[in-house]
Amino acid sequence: MAFEGLTEKLSAAFKRLRGKGRLTEADIREAMREIRMALLEADVSYKVVKDFVARVSERAVGADVLESLTPAQMVVKIVNEELVSLMGGANAKLAVSSRPPTVIMLVGLQGAGKTTNGAKLAGYLKKQNSRRPLLVACDVYRPAAIKQLEVVGGQLGIPVFQMGQGDPVEIAKAAVSHAVQHGNDLVLLDTAGRLHVDEELMAELKNIKSAVRPAEILLVVDAMTGQDAVNAAKAFDDALGIDGVMLTKLDGDARGGAALSVKATTGKPIKFVGTGEKLDSIEPFHPERMASRILGMGDMLTLIEKAEQSFDKKKAAELQSRLRANKFTLTDFYDQMVQLRNMGGLSEIAASLPGAAGKALQGAKMDEKIFTRMEAIILSMTPGERENPSVLNNSRKRRIAAGSGTGVVDINRLLKQYELLQSMAKQMAGGKMPRGMPGMPGGFGMGGKKGRFPF
Repeated sequence: MAFEGLTEKLSAAFKRLRGKGRLTEADIREAMREIRMALLEADVSYKVVKDFVARVSERAVGADVLESLTPAQMVVKIVNEELVSLMGGANAKLAVSSRPPTVIMLVGLQGAGKTTNGAKLAGYLKKQNSRRPLLVACDVYRPAAIKQLEVVGGQLGIPVFQMGQGDPVEIAKAAVSHAVQHGNDLVLLDTAGRLHVDEELMAELKNIKSAVRPAEILLVVDAMTGQDAVNAAKAFDDALGIDGVMLTKLDGDARGGAALSVKATTGKPIKFVGTGEKLDSIEPFHPERMASRILGMGDMLTLIEKAEQSFDKKKAAELQSRLRANKFTLTDFYDQMVQLRNMGGLSEIAASLPGAAGKALQGAKMDEKIFTRMEAIILSMTPGERENPSVLNNSRKRRIAAGSGTGVVDINRLLKQYELLQSMAKQMAGGKMPRGMPGMPGGFGMGGKKGRFPF
C-alpha cells in the first residue's frame, strides 16, 4: 500500500520524541532531519520537502511546543496540519454544469488507467449521486480501447457512446447531443493518451475542449510513476488547463510522493483516487483522511463509508433482530462474509484502522479459492440445515461434501468457526462484549503473519 514506508519512518521519528519529557530545539531539528529524509525517500519533490520542513520547523520551535506538557503530541499535530494543507486542505468537489449534461473530460498519458478509472468514476457518481452517466469512446487510436470501455461500461450498467475510428472532436459533440436526447446528465469523455506529452496530443485535446466546453478536465495519473506523475500534471495544466487530478494505483507499491506533490506543484487538487482493481475501488480524495493514514492514525470515516455502501441495510436490520433473539445461523454467517468481501477484504480494512488494530490485520487476506469452497459448502445445505446446523450428522456431511466438491474435514472446520461466531453473537446480544474477539483459523483461508486475525 502507498505510504507504508513513509508511515513507518515518521512513526519511528515521533516515537523517539515521545521518549523525551521535554523537547529542545536540537530534538526538533533531529526529528525534522528524519522527516525530510522520509519524505524524499517517498519520492516527494525536493522543493516541496524543503518548504514543508521549513514550515513545520518554524511552528515546532515555538513556545506552544517547547512549553507544552505533551510536546511530542504537539509536533505530531503540527505535522498532521501541514500535511493536510500540503495536499489541498479539504476535499475538492467536481464541477457541475448549471444546464445538464455535465461534461467531464478525462485526459492523461497512455497506461495511466483513463478507461478503467473513468468507468469507475461513472459508476461511483451513478451510485452515490444518482447520476445517469454516459461513457464516450474518444480514444480512436489505441487498439481495443473502444471494446475495453464497452466491457467495463457493461459491467457497471452504464451506456457507452462510440462511433468507431472517427474524428474524436465529432464523436464528443455527437455524444453530448445524444446525452441531451436520452436524458444522460453526465458525460465522461475517454480521450486518447500518448507515451509522452506531445503537440499532436495537446492539439486534439484543445479541439475537444473548445468543441464541448467541459465543466471539468480531470487528469488521470499513475501514482506508481512518482515524480513523473507530477511532471505530467504540470505539463497538461500548462498546455490544456486542468481542473483536478485522479490518482490511480494508490493501492500498489507507490511511495506516495505524487499525492504529496501534485497540489503544491500544480496548484490543482487531487479529487479522486483509485484504490484497487475492482470497479468500485475508487474514493474521493480527502487530504485530512490521507494525512491521518500517513501518520498511522487510520481512516475510520472512509471505512464507515465503505461499510455503509457495501452493507445491505435491510439485511443488517434483520440480523440485528435475529441477534437479539439469540439466533445466528449459517445463512447469517455467509451473508457477513460476502459483505466483508464487498468492502474490499482485510488488507483494505487494515489500511483504514489506526495503530495496533491496523497492524494486526496487515498482510491478512481472503483466499478466494477457500471462500468459494466455503460458499459451496453452505449452498449445498438445505435451508433447514443452514438454520439448524446441529442436525448435521455424518451422513448429511458426506452428502454436502459430495455436493460441494469438498471433504468432511472442511465442513467440520467451517462449523467450528461458525460456533465461535455464534457464541460471540450470543454474548453481544446479551449486552456483553467479549474481551478478546476470537480469530478465525488461518487454515480456512484467512490469516496474517501469525495465521489468525480478529474477526
